Amino acid sequence: MKRLLVSIHDVAPSHFARLERIVPFLEETNGIGTRYSMLVVPDFWRKGHLRDDPAFCAWLRARAAAGVEMILHGYYHRDETPHTSWGQSLKASALTAREGEFLGLSRAEALARMQQGKAELEDILGQAVKGFIAPAWLYSAGTKDALKDANMMFAEDHWRVWLPGQDRVVAKGPVISYASRSKSRIASSLLWSRLATTLLRPLDTVRLAVHPHDFDIPSLITETHRALGVLQQNRQLSYYYELAAD
Repeated sequence: MKRLLVSIHDVAPSHFARLERIVPFLEETNGIGTRYSMLVVPDFWRKGHLRDDPAFCAWLRARAAAGVEMILHGYYHRDETPHTSWGQSLKASALTAREGEFLGLSRAEALARMQQGKAELEDILGQAVKGFIAPAWLYSAGTKDALKDANMMFAEDHWRVWLPGQDRVVAKGPVISYASRSKSRIASSLLWSRLATTLLRPLDTVRLAVHPHDFDIPSLITETHRALGVLQQNRQLSYYYELAAD
């Protein structure tokens, strides 16, 4: 069986207005229903914790109760670690706009944030949170080790989905995602998406990720709609946790 995993990243109160547009776009316009995942950040860029916005928490609980899969997506999402190595500094600045929160954390630091975020999100939702996906898909070695201690069933980076407790990879291949920070990034995103819907066809599992700021760019909205239409033709919409049963 071929699968399609669709996710919304950076789910937080500061993006509420955009999220209220993205959800009907996925659920109704593209016919996905609630078979997709939300990557939730407890205190996105320290702009306001989930628990301090009752309306957003109620909305999040309603989506979870309807069947949307909820995944912990860091804690602050902002990379506040001073990087000493050239490689990590390059990743932090070139691959993302200082959003790789877990790129430089030790095992103890990563575990503490995972445990705190998981407990807070479960309290808000009233249900278990099974997985963790690091902001910008960037992990330190310590973060990867901490996934087991935090009892995370699954994790994802840009190239794979794996089960930390079993050290088992359950999906391989690059994520289809979009960048909206500049005209050149938008153009490259559009090209990659059009190529990927063909090039990734042989894969058992294809992943497509939507970010709130994608919906500030009409061409990215149009391309996301096209890509979802193509990918749904021969794939079953799935949740991340279902990969553990394969």
